[in-house]
Formats: sequence, structure tokens, C-alpha cells
Amino acid sequence: MRRPAVRHTRAALSGAAVLGLALSATACGGGASAGGGKQELSGENITVAGVWTGVEQQNFKKVLDAFSEKTGAKVTFSSTGDNVSTVIGSQVEGGNAPDVVMVPQVGVLQQFAKKGWLAPLSPEIAAEAKKNFAQVWKDYGTVDKTYYGLYFKASHKSTVWYSPEAFAQAGVKPAKTYQDLLKTGRTLSDSGVPGFSVAGEAGWPLTDWFENIYLSQAGQENYDKLAAHKIPWTDPTVVKALTTLGKLFGDKNLVAGGGSGALRTDFPESVQQVFGPEPGAAMVYEGDFVSALITDELHKQVGKDAKFFPFPSVDKGKAPVVSGGDAAVVLKAGKHKKAAMELVKYLATPEASGVWAKAGGYISPNKKVPAGAYHDEVTRKAAQSLTDAGNSVRFDMSDQAPAAFGGTQGAGEWKLLQDFLRDPSDPEATARKLEAAAAKAYGK
Repeated sequence: MRRPAVRHTRAALSGAAVLGLALSATACGGGASAGGGKQELSGENITVAGVWTGVEQQNFKKVLDAFSEKTGAKVTFSSTGDNVSTVIGSQVEGGNAPDVVMVPQVGVLQQFAKKGWLAPLSPEIAAEAKKNFAQVWKDYGTVDKTYYGLYFKASHKSTVWYSPEAFAQAGVKPAKTYQDLLKTGRTLSDSGVPGFSVAGEAGWPLTDWFENIYLSQAGQENYDKLAAHKIPWTDPTVVKALTTLGKLFGDKNLVAGGGSGALRTDFPESVQQVFGPEPGAAMVYEGDFVSALITDELHKQVGKDAKFFPFPSVDKGKAPVVSGGDAAVVLKAGKHKKAAMELVKYLATPEASGVWAKAGGYISPNKKVPAGAYHDEVTRKAAQSLTDAGNSVRFDMSDQAPAAFGGTQGAGEWKLLQDFLRDPSDPEATARKLEAAAAKAYGK
């Protein structure tokens, strides 16, 4: 089972997954339904499953509570942990499938659709999505021209987090180009603190590094082709991106601990190296979810002790915006399809997103969510950057790949980019190994 980047972050934040934990969101009184009527779903019991645990699960429960208050429906959520594909597959085969699943990856959504498990979303949901989301989000929820997945939660994976104190001491500012980023890193290193903390222990952050560079340098069209394996990983654009990434990975003065040290650094540790009590680096690249670690684990103030700037443009390309996300799908095997469609329709509204936005730790791809709905200024900035990108947003490439290539510890892209971090001297050889692994995973 593939475990996308943001899931590892969630595991770090919420501790051990609580599988099978059920939380009921029960009706609390009158009010209009999600569709504008009265308590039209009173007596309905909707079951929802997703990967969320801990704080994320509690905050999603607030969204379900709001839906219950409006419609009279009872909604029960259960966590699958990261093994969403395996758990849902077993439930479908066992005849106890949930009504709605929050699917964390494009690849899993496509898998469910091709197995015939998903019900097409209603025309009303499609209309709401067209009104509130950029077309790209509907495209990622569509398989063979049928709309199955409504993206409710997103992550902005093109943010570089930095210590304002370290930047002030070194006299540097946030970079706008990749070349300036390396230059800034070297100035920081010369001032006594390594430029970057790199989380190489798991492998998934390295795929995110590559994807941001590749999207900016090679462009959206090539990104889409590579994500679908319509061009090989030996393509010159891939070799060029690896060469560009190698300029950072191969500079021991830029990366805290060098490549060998980075390979022993997991994601939470990489954030701690920058914002912990004994800073060992000035910058760490990863998504907007870094802010939760900074706030909840390290007890620092985001916006004061920690800030971010957009991942810079590479070789005169556009600044990249790479995202991940969770899509709501309706299972054919569920017992309450009409009520399930109403819930997904509600999730398409700015109101639903606003509930979680207020709680924090969340950004929405819904462009109609008011800026003031977000918990803090930094999250507001990340959300605006994501929605402002419109159709230029690209979904995490490794999350679109078969698990054997894009989401397995110690194998495929994760393992080969770890090897590249260890020794980035031969980008062409790495590209050949990546293509061999991809061809096998894609069945070519």
C-alpha cells in the first residue's frame, strides 16, 4: 500500500493510527439541509471512512456534525489508517462497505473506479464543483470521462520553510529562483548554519523535491506525460531535473549532515533541525503541513518564529505548485447512496470547508472559501497560493503512480532517489534505474 507524503506527516502528528474508531455525528436540531430543505435526511445513517486519525479525525467530525445539524442524518466515521485500499477492498468483498470514502491518492481513486466500486457523482455535485473549484480538481477526480471524486482537502507541497532569525543573521532574503536558493543556502552555511535540512530517511520527501523542480523546469505538459509514464524516465527532461537536484544534494556544505546525515533524518526530525531548541539548519522544504509540527510539537509561533516562501522557479520556468489531496467518493456497495450524495454535495460547499478551516490544519481547493475562514495568516497565504494557481496545480506525481514505483518504502522511486541523495554524481544512471522500475510497475 502506497503511503503518500502527507500521510507520514499525519502519522507523526497523531501517533499510532486508531483503526476502526467510530465517531458519530448526530443531529442536534433543526435548520436547512445541505440542499436547502428541512430535516430531509432524518433517520438516515451514513458511514464514512478515511485515513484520518487524531486531530484530523476530530476536525473532520466537526464537518460531519455540521452536516448532521442541517439534515438530520447520523454520520459515523471510521479510520482505515494508511491502508485505505486494503481495508476498503476487504469491506466491499465482505458486504459491509461504507457509503463514502475519503480517498487520499489519485492512483487509489482510479483503482477503485476500474474495479467498478464507485458510483458516478450526481449532476448536482458536478454543478457545485464547477462553480467552486478549478477544472483541474474535477479532472483528477475523473476516470474514463466519469466524475467520481470530489476533492475536499488539499495540501500545498511547494513551500520552503525557514527560520527568520537565521535569515536575519546571515543577511539573506527568501529566494525567487532555484539558483538564488542555492546561493542563499551557501551564504547561510558560510554564516555557521547549514542551508537545508533534508528528510531522506523515508524517501517520500525526495520525490517532492524532484517533482517541484521537474514541474517548473520541464513544464506542465511534460509533468503530465511523465506522471502517466507516456514519456520514459530516461527522457532528457528527467536527466536535467536530476542534475539540477544533484547540485543541492551533492553539496555537503548545503545539506545538514551531508547526504549520509540526511538519509538518517526522518520528516519530523528535519523540521526539528530548523525550528527545534538547537537549530542545525536554516531551511526545510515540505508542504503546508509543516506548520502543524512547528506549532503542536515544537511550540513555536508560525508567522513569527517560522515562515515560508513559495518553491522558487527553475531555469525561467513558472514557480511550481504541487499538491496532494483527499477526494470524497461514493461506493456502489454502500446502503445509503442518496444520503451519501447529499453529504458529498455538502462537502463541495464553501460552508463545509469553512468548518475545518476555522479549526486549523487544513486548506481547501475550494476557491470560494473566504480568506477570513482560515485559522491563521500563514495558512491563509498557503490556501490563496493554491487556489490562485488555478489549473496550473499539479497533483503529486508519485501519488499518481502504481504503489510499487511511487509509494513503497525501500523500493522504486523512493529507494532510487535515496541512492541518488547518497551519490548524485550520475543522473543518467539514476534515470535508467528509475525507468526500469517504472516500466516494471506500470506493466510495460
